[in-house]
Amino acid sequence: MHFFTDAIGHTASWRAKVSPAMVAFIVIIFTGLVVMGLSRLLDHIWARVLRLPWLYFIVSAPGVVVHECAHIIGCLVTGAKIKKVVLLSKEGGVVSYTQPAIPVLGNVIISTAPLFFLPLVLAALTWVFGTYAGCTFFSAIPALDSYASVYSLVVMIGRTLYQNLFVAFNGWFLLYLYLVTSLVLSFSPSTQDLKNAVVGILILIIAGFCILATGIPTVNGIFFTVINLFGTGLAIGFAFEIVALLVSLPALVFYRNSP
Repeated sequence: MHFFTDAIGHTASWRAKVSPAMVAFIVIIFTGLVVMGLSRLLDHIWARVLRLPWLYFIVSAPGVVVHECAHIIGCLVTGAKIKKVVLLSKEGGVVSYTQPAIPVLGNVIISTAPLFFLPLVLAALTWVFGTYAGCTFFSAIPALDSYASVYSLVVMIGRTLYQNLFVAFNGWFLLYLYLVTSLVLSFSPSTQDLKNAVVGILILIIAGFCILATGIPTVNGIFFTVINLFGTGLAIGFAFEIVALLVSLPALVFYRNSP
């Protein structure tokens, strides 16, 4: 009996220590990993489906340009000097730079800049197509700060696709899907980017948990606001990745069935 009482007591104590901000932080970390993984999966799918290199180049070009521009912005923010910029080539884009003025965090900001910059571009595209092209989008994308918000996001995506492709077909929405797919293919940092930033990312994650563990209301409130902003950005990226995945699956089926 004492064993079960102690176990219940420990469980209640553990739950009390896990604040809503900590749950949101865990969800955001998980979402970031999913977003990067889906981006790599989508890039692999389209690289296989589009057998002609020039077709893959056309599909991926807008995303590659925006991806490299994100690195350039990261360099400007952190004080790194840009040595070489190639926005488009057969091998993709390249931005080479010197060590940033900000230690540790500088490489994290530059390497992961596309992960945070591309959602802003996608949000801007959504606003433009919704305002000037007559596309229908349902409400604002929720911040991924709970498991229920993930479900709400998936439902919203399904309603958007159904409305623009079946209820009231909009040809501009096809252009929107093309741009979304292209941008999502370039969402994830490259392998070299991750190598440059992995130590800094781990430090930031550990520091985040330490801040939340202090339990100081003011500090936790500020941190919760910051991670909500990142959560909203990742939610945008995750939402568009699901759209791009739905667009990609028919192409993959066609590829497998073709001789």
